[in-house]
Amino acid sequence: MTRYYKPELDVLRFCAFLFVFFTHRLDLAPIDPAEYYWGYHLSLVGVFGVPLFFFLSAFLITELLTKEQALLGTISVKSFYIRRILRIWPLYFTFFFGMVMVTQFSHKFGQISSGTQLAFSFFSGNWYITFKGWLGSYPINPLWSVSVEEQLYILLPLVIFFTGKRGLLIFSYLALFVAYAAVIYYAQRPTKEFSGEWTNSFVQFQFFAAGILCSLYLKGMQPKWPVMARIAMFIAGVACWLIASIVCEVHADSPHLSTIWQAISGWGLILTGVILFFLSLYGVEEKFMPRALAYLGRISYGMYVFHITMFWFVYQIYKKELDAFSKLIGAYEWRNDVGFIIAFVVTVIIAMLSYHFFEKPFLRLKRKFTLILSRD
Repeated sequence: MTRYYKPELDVLRFCAFLFVFFTHRLDLAPIDPAEYYWGYHLSLVGVFGVPLFFFLSAFLITELLTKEQALLGTISVKSFYIRRILRIWPLYFTFFFGMVMVTQFSHKFGQISSGTQLAFSFFSGNWYITFKGWLGSYPINPLWSVSVEEQLYILLPLVIFFTGKRGLLIFSYLALFVAYAAVIYYAQRPTKEFSGEWTNSFVQFQFFAAGILCSLYLKGMQPKWPVMARIAMFIAGVACWLIASIVCEVHADSPHLSTIWQAISGWGLILTGVILFFLSLYGVEEKFMPRALAYLGRISYGMYVFHITMFWFVYQIYKKELDAFSKLIGAYEWRNDVGFIIAFVVTVIIAMLSYHFFEKPFLRLKRKFTLILSRD
């Protein structure tokens, strides 16, 4: 059976998780921007790790489906849907409805309304947040991005099956056009309150489009950039994100008061940064990819699902215990950083256990419907 596996994409996926992990720390353990200017802003732009996840998902799925089509002359839409269900649904629904049950017996994790349950059951949770605002149960907020990905997974195989690569190109360029039309729409309606732009599928689909286009135009070619060029691209990616945030004032869900040109430039810089991150690692030989980092990228889905709950435990539920422990080890002034480390370690451990003892049985079943083997 044909195999397609790029460990550098797993390493990049772990980088995307780290970006998100750093930014979500700000929600519960803020960093003083006056005292730690660059630390604050580097953490703030970590939220753009979510678009990097989107890009990687679209690139990999396009690679696998186009290879399947080239090998067999067509693709199996049914098999694709089954593969995605077996990979995404077990952990997603177990965690989500586990939190629903927990909130019925404890108010420590907030409340989950019936409307929220309905929306997230049908992978429209991002739209629910777009129009209603963030949820009353903090730990389930990150699941909005899974809804966006599932929407892509519904569309992408159908586009390839019925229209082939030409249809993919049209779909991608149309998605880019619609994304920036939506960006202009929000820029014309500035708000001092919550902005639903961040969770809007139309806006986020630009990153899927970019991933699809990179797959189609690269045509399997793997750039052999020099090491210094790759490092420069990675740094340039960070710089793009910082400019988008500091200069263009694109700040995810926070109030959007930027002009149309700021908004277009900001989102364009976010997209450029995503592509630069991808190019900085894509094509690196497997022997240069640390296995530990590739492994963490492999379990990043579980890490993403669980991490914000771990932050909630450390910084909210066990806040007094964190203070006491930090004082005991002589690091009371750094207690938020101690909590950050604890949350990261516990997140990794839980994700490892989830991957090996809960997700893997579904992944083994997934292989029965796999025509082009990937890392799973």
